[in-house]
Amino acid sequence: MAYPPGPPPAPRTLAELVYARLKAELHDFVRLPGDRFTEAEVGQLLGVSRTPVREALFRLRNEGFLDVESKAGWFVRNLDFDRLDQLYDLRVTLELASVARLGVRPEDDAPALSALAAVWLVGAAQRETDARRVGELDEAFHATLVAATGNLEMARVHTEVTERIRIVRRLDFTRPVRIEATYDEHAKILRAVVRRKTDEAQRLLRSHIEQSKVEVRKISLHAMHEARQRRGER
Repeated sequence: MAYPPGPPPAPRTLAELVYARLKAELHDFVRLPGDRFTEAEVGQLLGVSRTPVREALFRLRNEGFLDVESKAGWFVRNLDFDRLDQLYDLRVTLELASVARLGVRPEDDAPALSALAAVWLVGAAQRETDARRVGELDEAFHATLVAATGNLEMARVHTEVTERIRIVRRLDFTRPVRIEATYDEHAKILRAVVRRKTDEAQRLLRSHIEQSKVEVRKISLHAMHEARQRRGER
């Protein structure tokens, strides 16, 4: 697997453009849980017709971000932390299984692991500091561990889980201390995987993900509180 991955392909249809715009607003807490709006309002704001707006909104509903009521229109769903916890649990299961597989890999050193080392086993001066970029690299790190097993179905499910938790997960890199922790913890995990110390790698990986889960819950609630204050809401 090439690492780090290139940028995602640019949206090609009008509906995809609307979808990307709305999802970015959800991720940035421009649209907050409980916010209500109509298809017409979105169409007027973006200067597009109702059809691509409707397609994008239903796609976001299917992904669990929005819901719709017959008379009240569309609204942003509340963050369901119980559901997010379940997704994190699934992610842990997939990644622990992947590390176990990598521990018995036939190759002396999987190329994907060498690519990871070039990103994460670096000095402090070479570390990325931009929160959004670190978030992308973090996702790629964990996705690479799964993809390196060669199990395409595991990789597919892991990608779906990553997409569904991204709304909170990326907030883990909004503070420098969490960026530093991510580099340090990824380095320890990677060294253990490379040395085939499976038990150690799994212990470190579980601790890393569990701590991130705790942090993003706190940061998510704080981010929503700040967003509401900026709006003048209580």
